[in-house]
Amino acid sequence: MTGRRSAGGWRRGIVALGVAALITLGSPPTAPAHLGGSTGYAAITVHGNAIRYNLTISPPGLPAAVVDELIRARSGNVASRDRLVAAVKEKVRLHADGRRCEPAQGFVETPGADAESLTVVVDFACASAVGELHVRDDLFDVLGPDHHALAKVQWAGGVQQLAFEPTAREGRVTIGERAAPHGGPGFFRLGVEHILTGYDHLLFLAALLLRGGRLGSLLRIITAFTIAHSLTLALAVTGLVAVSPRVVEPVIAASIVWVAVENVVLRTAPAHRWRVAFVFGLIHGFGFASMLMPLSLAAGGLAWALFAFNLGVEAGQAVVVLLLLPLIAWMRGKPWERMVVRTASLAVAALGLVWLVERLVGE
Repeated sequence: MTGRRSAGGWRRGIVALGVAALITLGSPPTAPAHLGGSTGYAAITVHGNAIRYNLTISPPGLPAAVVDELIRARSGNVASRDRLVAAVKEKVRLHADGRRCEPAQGFVETPGADAESLTVVVDFACASAVGELHVRDDLFDVLGPDHHALAKVQWAGGVQQLAFEPTAREGRVTIGERAAPHGGPGFFRLGVEHILTGYDHLLFLAALLLRGGRLGSLLRIITAFTIAHSLTLALAVTGLVAVSPRVVEPVIAASIVWVAVENVVLRTAPAHRWRVAFVFGLIHGFGFASMLMPLSLAAGGLAWALFAFNLGVEAGQAVVVLLLLPLIAWMRGKPWERMVVRTASLAVAALGLVWLVERLVGE
């Protein structure tokens, strides 16, 4: 009986190890940490019956063919620039009060030499002054199914934000009204996707919880991380605190390595872990903020977008925690628990180290 029980325990241990490996190795070591696709930032400016549409896009997350087109366009290739302008004219449709606004001239702008992004600008002419603006964005057909688009619609005396994705391609704005900000569901979905596809954030959270501990201790860790990243997300997006991504991204990778190594070298779950979660959570908040900052939203719209986005992040995080905690509780006290924690933590540390080197060397 003892032999059977021992064999059964090892089989369960192997299963747990496999589950832990799936959790920790959800992406290959050479993959970038954020695999939620690409994000385009559109500024739609309305002046009477004229609309200027500015779309800023960057290579990361885009299909290879599109990346090649962007690189050629940045280098000054006229044909590539014309194709990008033509794509925007074809895939972005604007209607004013039910009548289509016709695309007119377009051109491509490139920022400083240090940036990878470029901006496609297209002017639209409407039959009359815009009252009700309807926006249809089908650029996902060109930029890929993992593309997201965040838009800021602005006019004299007003601004409103919209979020587009392949399953939500349309938005409406009443020009001239100080309406309640829209786009909440879109920003909520964006927050959920950002945390669920932000593998560096997920691995950090998994490493924090993997060592286990009492339920109260685990709840303190989760609460500390949530409060910390919500705080810096708000501070960064509102412009009160600014930290360069060149600092934030390597520190996020280093935080993963730190916590994973702690799991390996410390014999018991550290009582101070909630403090570690809070300190590094502050840095992760700046990482979350990178999604909203380029929009440069006004105070009212920013508050709504920030609330919806952060709510989405917390919802996605809650899903991950609800999946992890039962597994951690099940492993608690098993003879093979330590082996699983060490093996999974070493895998997390190795992946975090690869990201750290990539982000330091890539600067």
